[in-house]
Amino acid sequence: MTEPGREIYVSPNGDRWRLLCDPATGYSFVRHRGNAASGGHVTEIGLSAFLAADRGGPEHRALWLLIASLSDDGSAPVTPAA
Repeated sequence: MTEPGREIYVSPNGDRWRLLCDPATGYSFVRHRGNAASGGHVTEIGLSAFLAADRGGPEHRALWLLIASLSDDGSAPVTPAA
């Protein structure tokens, strides 16, 4: 079974981040699913809180790249911030 939402990032250790939206409320959030070795715990954080807490991790950079791609007109390459 496929998990809903859009996968943002999968870490080398198997952690996964997905972008989701509740269609009934419009609430957007990021779901983090830990890898099986760490128990596979699931946490959800509101999209605005996730972006505001940008700690520079690859999952944050991946989401910013996704957002940038939505407004990209093709004139400039989209690259991650260092």
